[in-house]
Amino acid sequence: MRILSRLAFREIATSALLGVVLFSFVFFLQRLGRGEFFALLLRSSAPPDTLAYLLALLVPPTLPFTVPVAVLVGILIGLSRMSSDNEITAMRAAGIPARVLLRPVLLFAFLGLAVAAAGSLWLTPWSIRETIRISNQLAATQLTSEIQPRVFEESFPNAILYVGDVIAGPVTRWRRVFMADLRPPEQRTSSARESGEAPPVTISEEAIATADPGNNRIQLSMKNGYTHEMGREPGEDYNSAFPTGEQILEARKPAGIRVAAFSELDTLPLYQRVGQLPPAQATEARLELHQRFALPWACVLLGLVGLPLGVSTRKAGKSSAFVLTVVLAFVYWIGLISLIGLARQGTIPVPLAVWTPNAVFAITAVILMILLERPGDFDVVGKVRRQFQSIGRRIQTLPEAPSGLRGRAWTWPQVVDTYILNTFLFYFAILLASFVLMVEVFTFFELLSDIVKNQIPMFRVLTYLLFLAPKLLYDSAPLAVLVAVLVTFGILTKNNEVTAFKACGVSMYRLALPVLIAATFMSGAL
Repeated sequence: MRILSRLAFREIATSALLGVVLFSFVFFLQRLGRGEFFALLLRSSAPPDTLAYLLALLVPPTLPFTVPVAVLVGILIGLSRMSSDNEITAMRAAGIPARVLLRPVLLFAFLGLAVAAAGSLWLTPWSIRETIRISNQLAATQLTSEIQPRVFEESFPNAILYVGDVIAGPVTRWRRVFMADLRPPEQRTSSARESGEAPPVTISEEAIATADPGNNRIQLSMKNGYTHEMGREPGEDYNSAFPTGEQILEARKPAGIRVAAFSELDTLPLYQRVGQLPPAQATEARLELHQRFALPWACVLLGLVGLPLGVSTRKAGKSSAFVLTVVLAFVYWIGLISLIGLARQGTIPVPLAVWTPNAVFAITAVILMILLERPGDFDVVGKVRRQFQSIGRRIQTLPEAPSGLRGRAWTWPQVVDTYILNTFLFYFAILLASFVLMVEVFTFFELLSDIVKNQIPMFRVLTYLLFLAPKLLYDSAPLAVLVAVLVTFGILTKNNEVTAFKACGVSMYRLALPVLIAATFMSGAL
C-alpha cells in the first residue's frame, strides 16, 4: 500500500472506530434499559462472568446497523479533514487524481462489509440463541426470588401461598408460611376419612425454600407446622402437627425471552425453510433472509457515495461530515423501511424491496465518481453551507451594545459566547438526531416480525415510533451533550483557538460558561 493510501486508510479507520464504539454504546444502553432484561439482571444470582457474557451478547445484533454508519462517518470525516487542510488540492496539483483514494476507501469498506456480514449472517442468530438459553436458565433459577412477603401469591397453578417474611441469602428462608392446596379432592392425598371440597391448609413457622429449576418447582423443608383439612361432614375435620415436613410447590413454566420470528435461525436453515412455509410466514422469512445479505453491502455503497462527497467538502470540514452521515443514513433506512412496508402488503416482491436502496446508492456513487474528476467547483456541500450561512447572517440582527457597556467582561452574550454556542449546539443537534434515528430504525427491524404477524398498519407503526421519540430524546440527550462538548473543545484545541483565547486573557472557565448555561437549560427542558 502506498504512503498516500496508508495515510487515507489511517484517517478513515480512526474516525470509523470511534463511530462504531459510540453508536454501539447507544444501542447497548437502549437494549439494556428494557424492563424485562434489566430486571432479570438485577434479580439474578448468577456469577459475574455469566452476567458479563450475557451483556456481551447484546452487541452482535447491532453490528449490521452500526458498522455501515461508522464506515460512512469515517470516510466523510477522514476525507473532509484532508480536503479542508488542502491535502486533496496538493495531491491534485502533483498530478494525482482523486480516484487514487478509491483504493483505501474500498479496502476499508470491504473490511466493514466482512464485519457486518459476520454479525448479520452468523453472530446475530447465535447471540440470540445464547441470550434465550441463558436468560431462560436464569429465570428458572429465580423461582424463590419472585415471592414477596405479606402478599397472597396466586401465580402457582395448584396452590395459594402467603409468606410473612423472606430472608434472602445462599439459602432462602421463609417465616410464617401459609399454603392452601387447590387441587381437586381426588388428586390429593387425604388423611381425613372423606375429604371435603375446601382446600387443605398448611401453616408453618419457618420453611427453607430450594428452587428445583429442572422440574420447575420449589422444595419446601418446613418446621413447626400443622395441617388442617376439612371433611365432607361436620366433625370430620382432620388436624395434624409436625416438627418437620417436606412439601413440593409446583410453579408455572417461566415465560422466557421473546424474540422476533426466524431471527434465531442460522442463515442456511433459514434459507432451507423459506420454501416450506405458508405464504404469510414465507414473506417474513424472506425479509429476514434478504436483510441479512443486503445490510452488510451498505458498507460498500455508503462508502462509495461518501468518497466524492468527502473529497468535495473543502471548507465545511467535520461538521458537514456529521450532517451528511445523518442525511445519507436517514435516506437509506427510511427508503428501506418504506419498501419493506410495501413488500409485507404484497405490493412489490421482497427482493426488490430490500435491494432497491442498495441499487439507488450504487447508481448515485457511479454518478458522483464521474463528476469527481470534472474541472470546476464540485463543493456542493460547501455551497449549501454558504447559502445557509448567508441566510443566518441576514436574520441575525443583534443590536450594538451601548458605548458605556462596551468592553466590560460581564456583558453577555459576547462574540466568543455566540461562537462556542453555535458550535456546541450544532454538534449536539446532529448527534442527538443521529442517536434517535438509529434507535428508531433498529426498533422497527426488531418489531418487523410482530408487525407482519399481527398485520399492523404502517400508519400505526409510524405513530408508535413517533411517540417513542420523546423517550429516546430523554435517554440520548446526556450522551449527546457529552460528545458535543468533547468535539467542540477538541476542535478549539486542535485549531489553537484555546491558546489564542488564553493569550488574550480569556480563561477556560469563561469559555466553558456558555456551554454550562446551555446544558442547564437542557436539564430543565428534560
